[in-house]
Amino acid sequence: MATASARGVLFVHSAPRALCPHIEWAAGRAIDRAVNFDWIDQPVLPGTQRAEFVWEGEAGSGAKIASALRGWEHLRFEVTEDAALGSDGGRWMHTPDLGIFFAQTDAAGNTVIPEDRVRYAMEVAGSNALELHRELRLALGQAWDDELEAFRHAGDEGSRVVWLRHRAG
Repeated sequence: MATASARGVLFVHSAPRALCPHIEWAAGRAIDRAVNFDWIDQPVLPGTQRAEFVWEGEAGSGAKIASALRGWEHLRFEVTEDAALGSDGGRWMHTPDLGIFFAQTDAAGNTVIPEDRVRYAMEVAGSNALELHRELRLALGQAWDDELEAFRHAGDEGSRVVWLRHRAG
């Protein structure tokens, strides 16, 4: 039986220069082929680089890439895997301070919060609306989005890098 194919994007938001070849090696190993990124300076954090890499591989490769990179000191990244026939999409975000976050995504790229997670948030919050708000922000990965936002928008207008945009609301 043929393995389902997947595609997605690895956004390296900031990495020390010395780490860049190791990131390429780890990502390439995760998708089982050699890769080379076009690194550019990350103006938000001088001395670091950023890159965007569109990847194709087997379903689940997004998780393999994120696992290969998670926990690396001084590295900020996001990995997306598009939803495909028979498989959900996913989004992994990593920051040095917060660690890794994963969320399932639908075909449009929206974060999907499982029913059990919503029920847990309601149970923990009880009738406290502020606590419910806190729990739902946690379930959506808001702290990761907040920390990565400046890195997503950094750079020149002429940059070919297309960064994920923050959704209001």
